Amino acid sequence: MRRQIVIAFVYTLVTTVIFGIAYPYAVTGVAQLLFPDKANGQILRQNGVIVGSRIIGQPFTGPSYFHSRPSAAGNGYDASSSGGSNLGPTSKKLLDRIAASVAAEQANSSDEVPVDLVTASGSGLDPDITPAAAEFQIARVAQARHIDQAALRTLIAKHTQGRQFGVLGEPRVNVLELNRDLDRFCERQQ
Repeated sequence: MRRQIVIAFVYTLVTTVIFGIAYPYAVTGVAQLLFPDKANGQILRQNGVIVGSRIIGQPFTGPSYFHSRPSAAGNGYDASSSGGSNLGPTSKKLLDRIAASVAAEQANSSDEVPVDLVTASGSGLDPDITPAAAEFQIARVAQARHIDQAALRTLIAKHTQGRQFGVLGEPRVNVLELNRDLDRFCERQQ
């Protein structure tokens, strides 16, 4: 019996060291060497100050910015509380929230509101919107910034990423990068 306890203890200790310490450090080291930007969260800086991450959505409010998808993560875009609302398609709370979001978006346009502007992603942290959702917001942003809609279409096209490897996912626009470029464009125009 004593021999079995010693074997179990040694086995637990060895596997803990290998899989709990050595393996994570090895994977982290390889990631830091091969993909340092991705391994560190794809952080975006402006003038040395962190302004966000390419892979975590942020709330943008006000008419002069393109808006992200709604977030159900914590108090909104809370990376420590990632997750959906877990409300089903027949939930009155969900339907009321979507109806309010649709009404708010239709205050700026009579066009059909793209679904990703009124529904949260599964993680609640999606940094991207569809090109249709970005296009839907052009009139509002152009009016608020007093710039030509064609210039905004050019910015959206510049930030539209196609399907990965040509087949995976859908075309998308990273909202943070688009809004940062929008700010730079407006600064150059002044």
